[in-house]
Amino acid sequence: MSVARDAGGGGIQPAEYVTLHGRASSLVIEVSGAEAPLWRYWGPRLPDASSPGPGLRSTRHVPPSSLEFDQPLTIFPTFGAGWFGRSALHAHRDGQAFAQAFGQCDQLPGEPRRATFRLLDDVARLSVTVDIALDDHDVLTMSTVLRNEGDAVLDVGWLAAGVLPLPGACDTVHSFYGQWSAEFQPQAEPLTRSTWERQNRRGRTSHDTFPGASVTTPGATFDTGLVYGAHLGWSGNHEQFIEWLHDGGYQWQFGEWLAPGEARLAPGETLASPPLHASCSVEGRNGLARNFHAALRRLLPWPGGTMRPRPVHLNTWEAVYFDHRLDDLTDLADAAAAIGVERFVLDDGWFHGRHHDRAALGDWWPDEGKYPHGLAPLADHVRARGMEFGLWVEPEMVNPDSDLFRAHPDWTLQIAGRPLLTGRNQLVLDISRPEVAQYLFDCLDALLRATSIAYLKWDMNRDLTTAGVGSGAAGYRKQVLALYALIDRVRAAHPAVEIESCSSGGARIDFGVLRHTHRVWTSDCNDALSRVAIQRGALQFISPEVMGAHVGPAPAHTTGRSQPLAFRAAVALPGHLGVEADVRRLDESERAELAAWIALYKSLRDRLHGGRVWQGEAGDSIVWQAHGEAHGEARGEARVEPSASVSDPAAGPADEVLLFVYRLQPPTFRYPPAIRLPMLRRDCAYRVERLDPLPPAADTGIHRPNTTPLDDALRDGGATLDGAWLAAAGLPLPRMPAESAIILRLNAQP
Repeated sequence: MSVARDAGGGGIQPAEYVTLHGRASSLVIEVSGAEAPLWRYWGPRLPDASSPGPGLRSTRHVPPSSLEFDQPLTIFPTFGAGWFGRSALHAHRDGQAFAQAFGQCDQLPGEPRRATFRLLDDVARLSVTVDIALDDHDVLTMSTVLRNEGDAVLDVGWLAAGVLPLPGACDTVHSFYGQWSAEFQPQAEPLTRSTWERQNRRGRTSHDTFPGASVTTPGATFDTGLVYGAHLGWSGNHEQFIEWLHDGGYQWQFGEWLAPGEARLAPGETLASPPLHASCSVEGRNGLARNFHAALRRLLPWPGGTMRPRPVHLNTWEAVYFDHRLDDLTDLADAAAAIGVERFVLDDGWFHGRHHDRAALGDWWPDEGKYPHGLAPLADHVRARGMEFGLWVEPEMVNPDSDLFRAHPDWTLQIAGRPLLTGRNQLVLDISRPEVAQYLFDCLDALLRATSIAYLKWDMNRDLTTAGVGSGAAGYRKQVLALYALIDRVRAAHPAVEIESCSSGGARIDFGVLRHTHRVWTSDCNDALSRVAIQRGALQFISPEVMGAHVGPAPAHTTGRSQPLAFRAAVALPGHLGVEADVRRLDESERAELAAWIALYKSLRDRLHGGRVWQGEAGDSIVWQAHGEAHGEARGEARVEPSASVSDPAAGPADEVLLFVYRLQPPTFRYPPAIRLPMLRRDCAYRVERLDPLPPAADTGIHRPNTTPLDDALRDGGATLDGAWLAAAGLPLPRMPAESAIILRLNAQP
């Protein structure tokens, strides 16, 4: 961080600036002790000595029919005192103090690349502390703390976690919509003078309104062009909007959506926003993803502080559903171990009275009929086969037909006089109540102490409705904070246990929950064709090692469609690989083929996880993704020094690349389009070889239809091709049928 003062000249007003530099981005804030700091710049990196020169007001005239006092965009704009855009705060005291303006700004001591400002309004009697940090991967983290400095209650309706400036060149916002089994569906909408806005009020991150987006400038692609992105690290209600400003730029605000009355601050109380993570990149959407992946990896709370190789899962859900029989499960474990599975996860159906989805949630002890001796015999059998044992739980929920609900019907979220609305036949426990949190901790602690459980699949299968706490007030915010506290308490008592965030698939995927867990379940849909789009969307923000990706059965249970095993495995392979099928039902050739894919994953996972991800489209229904590291770069570290200029390419070139190519639909071109690989080095050749296992029966029509000599060479040991040519003109592809994939390894040659 640097603080500079421009003395001005003539009638130009002097100005002070706070400048934060990342590896390839910079931000500049104009500071005055008598108002909130003004946003001056956020974008590609500036030279260290660069300065705006005159203060902003010395460069702007007063427009006709306007206030004589100019009010530009600040880091925390407020309503009612000269700012006519959307404000960062909506608050009042019983209808009074509805307008806010800051008359004092103090910059608090901080660390390098960090600036913290305390803003005071002695009329409305409140203070706001805005913290801004920019890391060496160009991820800007902002958060806000509001304090009631008055002697009466302050009602808060909106508190922005961060306010970001966007240049007027931005023209398109990219976000996601979706539903159960169809998460992360991309949509692109033009930015205009109308406000773009997304809100989520479902009480969890949601399937349909992911708390993140990216904004592109004209001509931006996957690999080139200026792109901005932001994501709120919060697992509950949220809101974001982008508003056009009268200087031609935009403001982008993010924050928690607050239910009426949810944030009422007594004198001296504070309200802290969730963290906002934002980044910009001159290397397109892939550069943006690289930045977010690096930031997430610093947040993940791995046991022991370091990620170990991501073990291959087998989850029992689509194999047995609720029909738990010990003999069947031990046979399933044997079959799983035989093909190379490393973690056996027992899904829903194991606990007291749980024979279908209409009863027993809340009664967290093994069902006496299914497991007369508890879970230990199955867990011991699993471990004897060389696998870890994992368990599904859904602690936040309760069925009306359960011992827990019959004993404590008042423990649910509810509003007096309103009916209890069920979802998946279940209600939501008010885990902000200490006695409820204690009950759930005791249940989980007892399970983890009684049986050697290495992994919890922590599910949450419904949205929140009638979400009132005991006082009758809205409890959405309290519920999220109580969830984080409960997970942390379990992890503190059992630090070696890993936890997956599942929420009827991908409805709780965000940086907030990933500060407390280690994996997300991307979707309940294991249809590989659907999964391609779901996973490509998730990878814009979520790194591949935490993205659960399973080989499902054919036909897929959620869609009824069937795809070849090779395609299902190739789609799952780049994430955290698992199997969600009854592998006992595979014939001998299918078991051998799946075992070969699992072996391939084990041989590649150290390079798939922890490095960079590039995505692209080749046309004619061909999409691709590549995994690798920049030349000379240590895993997870930036190659370019923080003082480097933006002309230095931070996302390449790469020495080794693992390339996954997917054909989604039948070809419409006579000849497949080549794939340009801009991350490759231009100064050397690459050895290119085909890695995906051949099906047990050769010449099936999937891998060797009308092959070329190059196709055969790639399969039979590899071919050496020029890196500059592959980057500029592209890699020729074989003719591929619909719903097929190839995997290639490209190694730079000395």
